Order: sequence, then structure tokens, then C-alpha cells
Amino acid sequence: MGPEFEFYTRLNLPVLLGVKARTVPELLDRLRSAPEASIYYHTHRFLQQHHYLSPEPPNDFAFWVTGSLGLDALGEQLASVDTVKFRTLTSLQRRFVEILEAHGRENRSPAPASPEGEEFYFLSCRTFILPTRLKARDLAEFLSVLKTVSINSIYFHMFEARLRLERGENDFSNWFEGLGRKELAVDVARLDPYTMTLESLRKTLIRKVERYVAD
Repeated sequence: MGPEFEFYTRLNLPVLLGVKARTVPELLDRLRSAPEASIYYHTHRFLQQHHYLSPEPPNDFAFWVTGSLGLDALGEQLASVDTVKFRTLTSLQRRFVEILEAHGRENRSPAPASPEGEEFYFLSCRTFILPTRLKARDLAEFLSVLKTVSINSIYFHMFEARLRLERGENDFSNWFEGLGRKELAVDVARLDPYTMTLESLRKTLIRKVERYVAD
């Protein structure tokens, strides 16, 4: 029998940084020095707040550039950034900077400014990680907990652990690997959780684990 899996959950407290942008050059300038917690907040806020939306909601940068500045092409470029391919927030931040820098080189005309009251406000978040007291010693117990644990816990182990905490992979796959269930670990690691609602992600995980419980 392998090590226990301890289920954790998290609470996020948004924090206003006192930094805003009205144009793309200003957004780029602020983005270069934004803390990683801010990058995480603006790329995951929709996912955290709208658990049942599908397909993938846009990141805040794309949403603002399109909605407040009317720059549809740039907004599409920002929205097309595939978050699941990035292992660190630094590399994700660098990709957004590269897109905005390229836009600046290709567009020499005066940058449009957002209407009054529609500036982009940079936010961050303080995250509190809390134990749930739920544990699993094997796949059968894991499956039982997975069916009832809160979606906030699933979110923490699938999203925050991999990217924000830089654990290399989601917590579930890491644990499956430790149990000697490499095939299941790889199967879950290959998921693109950003294209699912959190409840559909739960159901997908349940289906995958169920195939291995009887082995």
C-alpha cells in the first residue's frame, strides 16, 4: 500500500494592487513587472468563479483588450494562449509579454485608450490552503472521496498544485505514480482541464479511476 493522499482545499482573497492600464503599451509595461500571483489570478479567475461554464473562458487580458479597446485580433491572440502547456507562471507571463510586444512593433499608430471607468486593474490574490481531513490509502478510497469532495479541492489539486505551486504535475497524477499506477497517472496528466467545467472534470476523473479500481 502506498502513501495516503490528503485532500486539501483553498480559499482565495482578491487583492487590488493599485496598478491600472488604459492602453496596450500601459498593459505591457505593467504586465512585465506584475507578480506571479497576479498572472495566476487574471488567467484563472473565470475558471474559479464560473464553475459550470464551458468551453474555456478567456483570460482577463484578452477579455479587456477585446471588450474595452475593441482590438479583436489582439484579443484572439491573447485568448489563444494555451495555459495547460505552461509549467510555470513566469513562462506564461513571458508569453503574454511577447504577444503584446509583437503587437506594438506591428502597430505604430496611436494606441486606443479604454473609456473612463473601464481601465484594466491589476489584481492579485492571497490563497489560504486548508486541509479537508479527507484521505485515501488506495484507489477505491480515492474514488469514494472524489465523488463527494468539493470542487474547490479538485481545483486546488488539478490547477494550483501544477502551475502556481510548480509541482511539475497535478497532485492526482503524482500520487497515482507513487502507487505504481503509471498508466493512470499519464492518462490524467494528459487531460486539458481548462476545456471542462469543474463538475465535468470530476466526472472525467471518476470514469478514469473506476477503470483501475478493480485491477
